[in-house]
Amino acid sequence: MFLRLPWILSRKRLLGAVLLDAVIFSSVYIIAFELRFGVWPGLSLPVAGMVGFWLTTSYVIGRYHALGSGNAAQAINMIARAMATLLMAVGVYLAYFWVTAATLGVKDSRGFLIPLLFVFALLSCLAQAFYSRLVPSSSRQSQEWLLVDLGGVFCDLENHLEWKRLHAKVSAFSGDFLALQASDPSRYAGLLVADFSRLSDSFQRQLLSLQQNGWLVYSLVGWCERVLQRFPPELLTNADLLRGDFSLSKDTIQLRLKRLGDVIVSGVLLVITAPVILIVAVLIRWQDSGPVFYSQLRSGLDGEPFRVWKLRTMRVNAELYGAQWAGKGDPRITPLGRILRLTRLDELPQLWSVLQGEMSLIGPRPERPEFEDNLEQQIPHYRLRHLMRPGLSGWAQVNYPYGASLEDAANKLSYDLYYLRNFSVLLDILILFKTIRLVFNAEGAIPVEPVSNSGP
Repeated sequence: MFLRLPWILSRKRLLGAVLLDAVIFSSVYIIAFELRFGVWPGLSLPVAGMVGFWLTTSYVIGRYHALGSGNAAQAINMIARAMATLLMAVGVYLAYFWVTAATLGVKDSRGFLIPLLFVFALLSCLAQAFYSRLVPSSSRQSQEWLLVDLGGVFCDLENHLEWKRLHAKVSAFSGDFLALQASDPSRYAGLLVADFSRLSDSFQRQLLSLQQNGWLVYSLVGWCERVLQRFPPELLTNADLLRGDFSLSKDTIQLRLKRLGDVIVSGVLLVITAPVILIVAVLIRWQDSGPVFYSQLRSGLDGEPFRVWKLRTMRVNAELYGAQWAGKGDPRITPLGRILRLTRLDELPQLWSVLQGEMSLIGPRPERPEFEDNLEQQIPHYRLRHLMRPGLSGWAQVNYPYGASLEDAANKLSYDLYYLRNFSVLLDILILFKTIRLVFNAEGAIPVEPVSNSGP
């Protein structure tokens, strides 16, 4: 499968912020080490690990996200986040030496590096503040797209943009190419064509001329991929699917690497989180003397059912009258269950399903067969999500709030289709980091109220 990385284009600013911190630390460390010891530093795993921890923590707590107008409160918030990252990095570094009983002296190791970290934190704050002003977030930049619409999708696109809260809008293109060529190209992000097959040859030649002169011309699928970063199922045609962009080979290097990562990471996490599962199990049992775990049938790869296990978050006999989605303020959820859902701790037993191969760490969330019969009838192309092994987290889970309706199921499917088209190990790594940030900030586990004007 051809490796596609369109999601990187919208994260160039984030990658630049990460790279900026890495360059600053490398430069400061090399210069200080050479001045202190008279030689260039060699490879140090503790130092590399601490830098990795700094970069990861900075992303999780939001240091690399662009600031707004830059008032005093935002500046204080930025400094506070940097200091929190600094203290955690120092703590991890010291813990490494205490646990491993390293033989390096304080003067030659901790006494040299810890003051250096404070200097680096100060420089990082200044550099990130300047970078935030110099390179604002692309989501804050207004974009206007001209739509060549012969298929009646204008209202649908407006609704999807409004729901996504993007700083972009779609305007109808009148067909006046002369006026367009005379206008300022920087005013528009590009042209969006709803259906190329409905355009005349002369119209297509005019579009080709604009493209050769530097204008961006996108198909509906290409625009959804770039701007929405999801594929609303009602906008996809059978022709789009027949091109093979939403199919997946069963045996590729990417899939083998994904499975290897699933086995290693799930095995390690099961060992690390076993004490947490035990403590939570005791609390659940103490709460109402009910069972600790509960299981449900879910649809897996190719639609095959499998049994998924979770820590119980609802009262006993919560579905006495049949299966139903969890809603906002659902009275069936116990007080402890709300905490478990908010922190995603109730999902930990599913690591065993990952180890067995029934699930993956990253993929579409498995749905209950009782709901899927109805979803397949009302949502176009719903079964495409079964081409991937279901996951603990996924592109939908890190981009869309917890959903509990037919509308939410369709929106989540749009993200699953994006993941299917752009699957790669690199995208899995991005989703993993976004999941960590989601859990850290306790987001994404609370059902949202349906929005009447959002996409289906």
